[in-house]
Amino acid sequence: MTKVKICGLMNLEDAMIAAESGADALGFVLYSKSPRCIKPKAVKEIVRQLPPYLTTVGVFANANVDEIVDVMDECGLDLAQLQGDELPSLCERLGSKAIKAIRVKDLNSLTSMKSYSVRAFVLDTYRPENFGGTGKQFDWDLAVEAKQYGRVILAGGLNPENVREAIQKVRPYGVDVSSGVECRIGKKDPEKVRQFTRMAKGT
Repeated sequence: MTKVKICGLMNLEDAMIAAESGADALGFVLYSKSPRCIKPKAVKEIVRQLPPYLTTVGVFANANVDEIVDVMDECGLDLAQLQGDELPSLCERLGSKAIKAIRVKDLNSLTSMKSYSVRAFVLDTYRPENFGGTGKQFDWDLAVEAKQYGRVILAGGLNPENVREAIQKVRPYGVDVSSGVECRIGKKDPEKVRQFTRMAKGT
């Protein structure tokens, strides 16, 4: 069954709704220039109250490895999603905790994936002005092509209306949503979260 990650969480209420909906992973953006950035102290407090057997993910962009490790330890996070221009060597230093985001524009966007040894790749839509959370869809045929390089987590423009179609076409390891289940930036719509998870898991 396809794994579901609800990302861009900024409060305990939304995190609990995501957990109760059946999401497999929750994402917290720790990149200061993101409109969904949350402070490590707040993440720690949320994570402390979550149910067990739920994967927690910190989203970073161009932070140094020591900062990433310190924040993950402070917050009690399981995985680091690297959304910037991080080199393979940085991912290697994080070992099994690293997931690398690839911003997909065209077939050439996938070539760098050969160089990374990570648990999975998050495929998001390329936009020159930001590192993710675009809410825009890219060509899913490219996501199918990317599967040759490792596990693929599909992101970019997903919502409750299109996630089942995306899964049927790509057959990804997981799907990742943020803006597609929001009522406004940083605030999730409970019904959209539940519907997205239900559609993604075919329940």
